[in-house]
Amino acid sequence: MKLNRGAVAATAAFALTGLTTLTGAAPATAQEAAPAYVALGDSYSSGLGAGSYDSGSGSCKRSAKAYPQLWSDANSPSSFDFTACAGARTDDVINGQLGPLNDSTGLVSISIGGNDAGFGDTMTTCVLKGESACLQKVEQAREYIANTLPGRLDSVYDEIRGKAPSAKVVVLGYPRMYQLEGQCNVGLSEKSRAAINSASDDLNDVTAKRAADHGFTFGDVREGFTGHEICSPAPWLHSVAYPVDESYHPTAEGQSGGYLPAMDGAA
Repeated sequence: MKLNRGAVAATAAFALTGLTTLTGAAPATAQEAAPAYVALGDSYSSGLGAGSYDSGSGSCKRSAKAYPQLWSDANSPSSFDFTACAGARTDDVINGQLGPLNDSTGLVSISIGGNDAGFGDTMTTCVLKGESACLQKVEQAREYIANTLPGRLDSVYDEIRGKAPSAKVVVLGYPRMYQLEGQCNVGLSEKSRAAINSASDDLNDVTAKRAADHGFTFGDVREGFTGHEICSPAPWLHSVAYPVDESYHPTAEGQSGGYLPAMDGAA
């Protein structure tokens, strides 16, 4: 996917978070239903960028093509609550998404941390202000990820465990944004793209460590998105897009081909 020169001038929005579903399997009976499932998190869990949004979800942009909905459709949990919301930070999860959790919740999924680390501002800076400003902004994000984000994640994970003590909790990570030495001839420099990818790796590493320390399962989506990054021949991530809030978010194919298999493998 090549960046359009006109689109590069737009403000980029980033809220920075083989198919193995039950193809051909018989529908679950009431006795075989998967446990009660609650899907929390940010835009990477709500499905921003995938289209087919629930009109009732407003600016949260919850999509029928998001991995939580796809997993629920395939596995027929005894109940399904979808509270993930585009733009969410850790405090938003704690203050506004945990209502459905209780002692009977059996499964929870979440992607969170990208917005806390300021990836929206980072991508806007990188698109509009050039390499030097981009690298400086990425370094600020990496410092936040290393020094502040672990405590933010601990707060969320502690709240989830306290409200759903018996649930299996799956923490989904984030893909690398760019295929390096790819097909993008305009836009960000290669050095900027590499720095953004490195920050994404930092985010995943910190998230995986905090999840493991809480006894949660980490779903790493980076392998699934390999070969489908921005600048690849078949990207599963939007570059600068219209509507602009879908920029740097997974497409429907990214949700079904990248996130859903990671959820299946971890759940």
